[in-house]
Amino acid sequence: MNEKGFTLIEMLIVLLIISILLLITIPNVTKHNQSIQTKGCEGLVNMVQAQVTAFQMDHDGKIPTIVELQQDQYVKEGTACPNGKNLTIDNSSGEVNVE
Repeated sequence: MNEKGFTLIEMLIVLLIISILLLITIPNVTKHNQSIQTKGCEGLVNMVQAQVTAFQMDHDGKIPTIVELQQDQYVKEGTACPNGKNLTIDNSSGEVNVE
């Protein structure tokens, strides 16, 4: 009876190693979550700012609102950052800000 397979001890060692790797990896992922959300928000602000500029070029320098950008399909609906903050456009300068 020379059966090939894993023994219980070998399986427990593999599970122990996987558990240790998970314990090391999960805290690193959660630490960088805020950084990822901030970078995503900065990217969204840059994209909407570019669309504001495109709108101004198409409409003789008129500064749009978020609703106008959505209606004219310059941006999709739901222009909120990954962290839940909404974007606003300054009426005087056309600069995109985060609330």
